[in-house]
Amino acid sequence: MTKQIFYLVVILLGLKSFSQEEPKQFSLQEAIDYALENNRTAKNAQRDIEAAKQQKWETTSTGLPQINASVDYQNFLKQQVSLIPAEFFGGNPGEFAEVTFGTKQSVSATATLSQKIFDGSYLVGLQSAKVYLEISKNAKIKTDLEVRKAVINAYGNVLLAEQSVQILERNKAALEKNLDELTKIYENGFEEEESVEQLQITLSSVESSLKNTQRLKTLAYQMLNITLGLDVYNNSVLTDSLEDLSLQNMSLDLLKTDTNVENNIDYLIAENDKKAKALLLKFEKSKALPTLNAFVNGGYQAYSDNFNFTSKNQKWFGSSLFGVNLSIPIFSSLGRTAATQRAKINLEKAKDDLIETEQKLQLQIASAKSDYQFAIEDYDNKKQNLNLAERIEQKNQTKFFEGISSSFDLRQAQIQLYAAQQEYLQAMLDVINKKAVLETLLNTVNN
Repeated sequence: MTKQIFYLVVILLGLKSFSQEEPKQFSLQEAIDYALENNRTAKNAQRDIEAAKQQKWETTSTGLPQINASVDYQNFLKQQVSLIPAEFFGGNPGEFAEVTFGTKQSVSATATLSQKIFDGSYLVGLQSAKVYLEISKNAKIKTDLEVRKAVINAYGNVLLAEQSVQILERNKAALEKNLDELTKIYENGFEEEESVEQLQITLSSVESSLKNTQRLKTLAYQMLNITLGLDVYNNSVLTDSLEDLSLQNMSLDLLKTDTNVENNIDYLIAENDKKAKALLLKFEKSKALPTLNAFVNGGYQAYSDNFNFTSKNQKWFGSSLFGVNLSIPIFSSLGRTAATQRAKINLEKAKDDLIETEQKLQLQIASAKSDYQFAIEDYDNKKQNLNLAERIEQKNQTKFFEGISSSFDLRQAQIQLYAAQQEYLQAMLDVINKKAVLETLLNTVNN
């Protein structure tokens, strides 16, 4: 029995390990490609395009032939009685005879074919359906651009957290070594207790930062998973490094790109809105036009006092009809005029919105170019500062253990080094993120 339980546990553990998904590995580009296919917002944007296509056909179909059929069955529980002068049947004048017309039960089956011949609102509706599809496609492009930018930010934040943890762990190890050496020197009476305490303060601060950064790293991975469309607790592995990505994303040629706002997706969406408002104005005007429709119907009717309509001896009476309907709007108590004026006002607002969007985008692109150029320049500056801070810290450490400088000077140099490390990491991340912002505004994604 014990052996059986042992084998069962082994099998279950094997199945569990087999069922666990392999860690997903992503370069930045692979992460972007994966998110564009699996991000939930991106998938819904694609569904909106499919829905717009269906709506376009739905609008188109209203102008195509329509066939409807109906079957009606009637059974008089009590037939209506009509009074007819009795003298029609040879009775006395002034008297009335009670008469029931028709049979107690009846069945009728009819089919109607209808067709629009002219309807101004239908023509405008066709144009609106095309614009709506175009709006959905532009919304998908905007969504993809935003998803791409979100992936870049999330991917960069994970790399920043990863590298921050590595640096803090190195700093912690170096401080622990220094503290151990300094403690021995202090115990031998060659150093003051204050020096040990200064180093302990620095170590405590680094340990606290390390714990916080490790928690932030976990959150950064979870945010990346959500952005990619994965389960929040998925085990993802990133194959690019922060430094490599920052170097790859330094492109001064991008700063020379013409500021053409007409390529910006927000401009295209504002232009779509203007088209939609113009079509709404045409739609309101079209309501003043007559509409012309034609129809043909045919059917059969059967009558009986008993339900025997399924009998082959039941007699059916056929009928058919062709007709044309012309509807002419004449007076709406100025309702159509008010609707048309309201549509004109909305169109003027859309035109102004388009102009304002164009001007704002020009400013945003100019600002994004400036931010990106500063990020590149700041990267070089922070890299030089890091090299200097490392040399200064090394010199102060040497001086301190040689008894030339104080523990306070050493701590200041260490704090300066730690700040320079984080600033350098942030500078690398800024290069990546600022380029993503500029590419999104220019709508020129370079893969």
